[in-house]
Amino acid sequence: GGIYTVIRTKAGVSVDELKDHYVLLGPYNEHCCRTELEYGEPSNEALQRTVQAMRSAGCKVVTGRWLIEGYPNVVLFDVGTSAHRLDEFKHELWEKAHIGIPYHDRESNDAIIFGALVAWFLGEFRSQLANLGDDPASVPITAHFHEWLTGVGLILARCRRLPVSTVFTTHATLLGRYLCAGHVDFYNNLDKFNIDKEAGDRNIYHRYCIERAAVHCSHVFTTVSEITGLESQFLLKRVPDVITPNGLNVVKFAALHEFQNRHAMAKEKINRFIQGHFHGHYDFDMDKVLYFFIAGRYEYSNKGADVFIEALSRLNFYLKEINSAVTVVAFLIFPARTASFNVESFRGQAIVKGMRDTCKQIEQDIGNRMFELCL
Repeated sequence: GGIYTVIRTKAGVSVDELKDHYVLLGPYNEHCCRTELEYGEPSNEALQRTVQAMRSAGCKVVTGRWLIEGYPNVVLFDVGTSAHRLDEFKHELWEKAHIGIPYHDRESNDAIIFGALVAWFLGEFRSQLANLGDDPASVPITAHFHEWLTGVGLILARCRRLPVSTVFTTHATLLGRYLCAGHVDFYNNLDKFNIDKEAGDRNIYHRYCIERAAVHCSHVFTTVSEITGLESQFLLKRVPDVITPNGLNVVKFAALHEFQNRHAMAKEKINRFIQGHFHGHYDFDMDKVLYFFIAGRYEYSNKGADVFIEALSRLNFYLKEINSAVTVVAFLIFPARTASFNVESFRGQAIVKGMRDTCKQIEQDIGNRMFELCL
């Protein structure tokens, strides 16, 4: 998903700055680990001792390096091996934060177990540092939590008064996602929602409580955009301390000519696809084509596909009214179920490719003959 992508793309920069002091914590997924993880033990002694202590207590902990840019350290917890302690974790959350979780919500149950293991890890790590003679004041620990699913770890860490600085980031509020999916006039009514009732009506009140508690327990609260910050102000009742926008790593394109070359090559590939898909049925000037893109999960309203299509309709009407020679080609990229390949589209691509290859061969033959004659 998007949050996974954000963390993945920022890992390289984080490792450059923090080196092996940057450690990613997450749930263990055997299928993903087969292709994305290089198994190995951590080099940091305190980290080694922490992992060993948790393993000795019966928790399965997997360590290694994530095979992405930066090659960061990862510590992964198998929530299944600690599922027998779910009632214990729920009891602590209720006693300390008065948040109750229904037994049938499996996703929330997994979030409880994972959060409890993260809080356990943070406390154990701090203890191991002290055992090695490190002064807590000289070795600060910062734990960064993303979204409500990790919020239990932050809440328990604060309730246990662990000497750890906490940061909580929301990429989109939980209640906001549900309200938008319900075709509500969301942004015009942000200050009018009865948030407790709205969360209860959608059977997510316990999740909303976790998110809101995490927001208010964190030392620093961040969001990824100003609009999400406004959303948080009304739905979570806290103004973000910092806005950390997502975007492109422009350092990769520091050399302008390299960026222009890549852009030209990518656009040529798209041009070839469009020619094979449309030309012969619907011809237009390729020099006057604009490409628009939208991508995300297949949620028609939540991800803005409805607004995108409506905007295209209005733009199409305007272009026809002014008799513009510009053609707009829009790509809607959503993972969804498909019945089969579009055979007619493949046929068009094959015909255009055959024509292009033939023309290139003729061009080469004529060029060779001209060269020989010139000699």
